[in-house]
Amino acid sequence: MSRNLAVRIAFAVPAIALTLVALWRAGFVLAALLAILGVLGAREVYDFARRQGVTPLAEFGYLAAALIPFAAVWAIAGDSGEEASRTLAVALGGAVWFIAVLIGAVASRTPSDRPLTAIAVTIFGSLYASALLACIVPIRHGAHSDAHPLASTALGLLPLAVTWICDTCAMAGGTLIGGPKLAPMLSPRKTVAGAVAGTIGAVVAALAYGPFILDRVALHLAPLQLGVIGLAVAGAAQIGDVAESLLKREVGLKDSSHLIPGHGGVLDRLDSLYFVLPVSASLFRLFGIV
Repeated sequence: MSRNLAVRIAFAVPAIALTLVALWRAGFVLAALLAILGVLGAREVYDFARRQGVTPLAEFGYLAAALIPFAAVWAIAGDSGEEASRTLAVALGGAVWFIAVLIGAVASRTPSDRPLTAIAVTIFGSLYASALLACIVPIRHGAHSDAHPLASTALGLLPLAVTWICDTCAMAGGTLIGGPKLAPMLSPRKTVAGAVAGTIGAVVAALAYGPFILDRVALHLAPLQLGVIGLAVAGAAQIGDVAESLLKREVGLKDSSHLIPGHGGVLDRLDSLYFVLPVSASLFRLFGIV
């Protein structure tokens, strides 16, 4: 075993355990983990911008990245009568934050400081790194999460597990088969064969997750639904990966940072999930299970 692989495994094992604990405890425990990841991810986006000579209003972005997961939990955790009013309160809070960003730009930027770009990057960084991740909150806190926490935890784990298997199969397929590149300008190592292998792996994983995991916690999804989830996760995961590569290539970086030993940065590890979690939450809502 190579030293790099050993380092990756040494980090991945406790990270997976921490994720499982946060999913099980849910609520503000899950929000705290998402907030930390959101702030760290936003920091990497802002570092990209600084390399391009753009200085974002980082403090405003970090504040939003930290608060978005807590706001999502607070909005969804109330009873049915409170949910609408809490959601409205969160939306109004977002509007106030947006105005605060503009006021901050007026107070600290001149026209030569590229204020429009700075504002856009500030907003994008917090939404990309935190709001997209927070889409796991409505998955975990579905309509029956209080009565069936184990089922809700298993449902929250579904897109994570399928994404991991998709990435693993894509890497294996690309290494073993090779062939034409998927997006040579953005990600030279990704191949069409890898994308196909990742999609097959994701669909098989989703189809297996239903009877082996979900059925055991009294949450049944039809094979067609599971197949659609597998296909959607595979597509979202691979597009999310390439999208993050686009951001890195603009600033000439291979990794978004060196924060995680053997893994690169937070954006490198979560790039697929930024797309997977909103897509999964939407599908689960369409299927009537959240």
